[in-house]
Amino acid sequence: MTSSSNGGPWHFIVIVIFLLSAIAVTLAHSPRLSEPPLLFLSRHPAGLCCLVWCSLISLVAFLRRRPLPVFLLDYSCHKPDAEFRASYELCEFFGRRNQRHSAESEAFMRAIYSKSGLGDETYVPPFVFHSDDLGNKRRCAVQEAEDGMFGAVQHLLAKTDTDPSQIDLVISACSMFSPAPSFSSMLVRRFGMKEGVKTFNLAGMGCSAGTVAFDLAAKVLRRRKGYGLIVVTESISLNWYFGDNRHMLVTNCIFRVGTAAALVSSDPAARGRAKMELVRSMRTHHGADDAAYNAAIQMEDEEGHVGVALTKDLVRVAGAGLKSHITNLAPRVLPVEEMLRYAYHVAKLYLGGDQKAAMAHVPDFKRAFDHMCIHAGGKAVIDAVRRLMRFEEEVVEPARMCLHRFGNTSSSLVFYELAYFEAKRRIKKGDKVWMLAFGTGFKACSVVWRAVRDSTMDTDNPWFDCVHRYPVYPPRRANHPYNQTVSVSPLPKKVID
Repeated sequence: MTSSSNGGPWHFIVIVIFLLSAIAVTLAHSPRLSEPPLLFLSRHPAGLCCLVWCSLISLVAFLRRRPLPVFLLDYSCHKPDAEFRASYELCEFFGRRNQRHSAESEAFMRAIYSKSGLGDETYVPPFVFHSDDLGNKRRCAVQEAEDGMFGAVQHLLAKTDTDPSQIDLVISACSMFSPAPSFSSMLVRRFGMKEGVKTFNLAGMGCSAGTVAFDLAAKVLRRRKGYGLIVVTESISLNWYFGDNRHMLVTNCIFRVGTAAALVSSDPAARGRAKMELVRSMRTHHGADDAAYNAAIQMEDEEGHVGVALTKDLVRVAGAGLKSHITNLAPRVLPVEEMLRYAYHVAKLYLGGDQKAAMAHVPDFKRAFDHMCIHAGGKAVIDAVRRLMRFEEEVVEPARMCLHRFGNTSSSLVFYELAYFEAKRRIKKGDKVWMLAFGTGFKACSVVWRAVRDSTMDTDNPWFDCVHRYPVYPPRRANHPYNQTVSVSPLPKKVID
């Protein structure tokens, strides 16, 4: 199933048909059909008035039905305090301190972490440092969500000089935690927004929720002028897994704290202070396939512990979903010469009898986009996307660096990647940026932006104090063999109390 949003041409086609019909009706009243239309209209003022009237109606209808442009005015990524950084040693210390995992599970998590691509500066929720009461995870989840959402929105409104009363649309997204009242209601209450604000709360969308929120905001805002606030987060506290199911232990090793807020507008007058303009958004859903549906799923293990299971099919499903997604996306974004080149190579491979190579051949998407925020769900997923799309290492560099510095922040990861591009000042006016994210279900979502000005690094950019150290390519943790027990020194009391 495919969903695309770019203000399609159907309204224009209908208006053209109406105008042509008016011309046909006018000419049908001509006593001599062979008479030139202009000569007929000059002799019959009523026919001329009819044609002018229909033309004016068509023009007004076109202007009223034309979709409004959607701009990304600015965004803000939450960066927790340094005291919540999670090194390899801290994660292992926490795993041993809670005494919930077997020795085999601890060894498994060490192996996963050592090859995950995460660095020692990712962030974990506060409950990891105050883990005496692990049963009260909901309170910790609310605290985690409020710290991230309220902090990001406050920074965003301040730097865009936007009053909360100006916001017409609020979209919040969190896959694994959906309290009542909803996150969108919490935001309306916290910032005192007007009663007429429209609110949406997305849950269960996985890592694609950020791009899905942009797609939803575009569909709402293209109809009338307004401002929309998008807030995406994830609950690590509520979904930290304390069992021994290996499929569910992986999430403990790669998912980390992250929240982002974005302000979008469909007011043409906002173009002057916008960063980017939305060109296209498209979603594909592959949930009809059982393997795709169950590739990443929240469940209980045999002992009743709740967590998110990432099956061995996940990478294969991601590859198949991406292949289907780009098949639908390519005709909409690629230039004609690239489509012709792709068709030529595929035909050549088929005629040469190499059908397998023909099926694996993909167009060069670098001809359509200047920068790509690729889904940074994990090292294996990034490798799979690079291999399938035949990208050079420099194309997936932002995804790898985002994974290394912040981990898998779920729905907000594309914002942290965009911030990496801006910190490096790589985006220039007119450049196209492709955001690609995968989500549970299984779904893929693309959002395409066009920069309306050169990028700069804001003071609240999450890479502000560390971008000079990137890119880095961390070596394998040879000092932590998978089959050995690592001795970890106790942390100072002030860190764990």
